[in-house]
Amino acid sequence: MGDLLVRPQGTRGKVHDVTPDSAGWGYVGFGLYRLEPGDRVAEATGGREVILVLVEGKAQVMAAGQDWGVMGARMDVFEKTAPHCLYVPNGSDWAAEAVTACTLAVCSAPGQGNHPARRLGPEGIELTRRGKGTNSRFVNNIAMEMHDVADSLLVTEVFTPAGNWSSYPSHRHDEDDYPRMTYLEETYYMRLNPAQGFGVQRVYTEDGSLDETMAVKNHDVTLVPRGHHPCGAPYGYEMYYLNVMAGPLRKWRFQNDPDHDWIYQRDL
Repeated sequence: MGDLLVRPQGTRGKVHDVTPDSAGWGYVGFGLYRLEPGDRVAEATGGREVILVLVEGKAQVMAAGQDWGVMGARMDVFEKTAPHCLYVPNGSDWAAEAVTACTLAVCSAPGQGNHPARRLGPEGIELTRRGKGTNSRFVNNIAMEMHDVADSLLVTEVFTPAGNWSSYPSHRHDEDDYPRMTYLEETYYMRLNPAQGFGVQRVYTEDGSLDETMAVKNHDVTLVPRGHHPCGAPYGYEMYYLNVMAGPLRKWRFQNDPDHDWIYQRDL
């Protein structure tokens, strides 16, 4: 199952292009552009809705027939300020020209045309602590269930301090059985600080049919088609990830690994 770990292809231009076909699933797509000043990129959305996330840097953005001006503010993702993002519906297009060195994420999923193009953040996105002790992490909710801004997409950023765990206690969302659980495919776009660091992610099922542990590096993407998916940051290296989730129902309902649910119950 080594295909759950996707390394970047180069350091400039489109370095990630995860599609439902390449991932072997039905909903989530993830692209990543690393741009230098003056670089220009453009895409049509087709049947998919898109959320553009200015991970770092600034870009002039056109989308859905509108000029959205220069977007982006944080120059280093580990500033932990709220990101500038843009929702672009299916059946339209977008273009971006880098004003500074820029990292632009393209999160996509099937769209039904129910939402107009709109800015998402930085207003209304507040860094929020989740968990306790060495399970503490800090979340920027960009487009989660409480935000009625998309047809399918759920998008969030997570900052995990050095030495801490995240997406933990282990949980899964791989059954279409609402309200007990929802089926959501998921990608993680990883960053480490300092950049030479690494993190660890495990993806596993309770029956052991899938059990993959990966050492993730700066700019890697991991795929979670099913199963539990905790991750950890070693001492000395803080970890960031951008999560993209989508499935047949835009709700996030999960079940903890029964072996580790006691941690969740204790820390409620």
